[in-house]
Amino acid sequence: MDKFVNRVVWITGASSGIGKALAEELASRGALLVLSSRKEEDLELVRSGLNNKERHLVLPLDLGSGATYINELNQVKHQFDRIDYLFNCGGVSQRSEAAETTLAVDRKIMEVNYFGTVALTKAILPIMREQQSGHIIAISSIAGKFGFFLRSAYSASKHALHGFFESLYLEEEKNNIHVTIVCPGKINTNISMNALTGDGEKHSVMDHNQATGMSSEECARQILKAVERKKIEVLIGNKEIKAVTLKRFFPSLFWKVIRKQKAT
Repeated sequence: MDKFVNRVVWITGASSGIGKALAEELASRGALLVLSSRKEEDLELVRSGLNNKERHLVLPLDLGSGATYINELNQVKHQFDRIDYLFNCGGVSQRSEAAETTLAVDRKIMEVNYFGTVALTKAILPIMREQQSGHIIAISSIAGKFGFFLRSAYSASKHALHGFFESLYLEEEKNNIHVTIVCPGKINTNISMNALTGDGEKHSVMDHNQATGMSSEECARQILKAVERKKIEVLIGNKEIKAVTLKRFFPSLFWKVIRKQKAT
């Protein structure tokens, strides 16, 4: 039997990109989904295309709101009474140099990518502890392994996720709660379209790196394979993920290579 059959899976960022692809794959495998992002109408559109759409819950939330998500948590408990998986896919990227980025944009990116993700994770932890089971997945980025052009705030927020979720893994292992940190490279999603510029406006450009990247569907399949194997960290992408190994073992060469890469 598939490990996700009749499991309750909460997905943030479920209205597009990797989150949407995960929702489609998990629904096809018999999971019970909680679909979250900011826009209810987009979530309803996603749900309408899923297998057994009546089994899934649309639950809008804003990761940048500073909320504790108690009301949302109560709705999930009322409908499903448990949470088996939390996929933290929601987030926002950046396309601006640090010197041209307002501090307000730095704070917004950190609020969404880090604090919002941490707040929701902390909200569901008591349930998973009571169950003595659960699996939390954090979607980081290859930019969580090293900094890159036009990504200072984004990269910082993803680095922060690694520190939090690595610590959480060590602390919650005794409660049979597992953690997987996913580091996608170039994936074909709208992340560059929705990225923030230095003044907080949308970038609104499909970058070459995203347009030519791995499909979100293939990324989702690889994520689920890593989750099934209970990997602590997984890199997903094409040749760009080799940069992580290069930095670790040949740092001088890494810096020569990375500065020649296109920012978009």
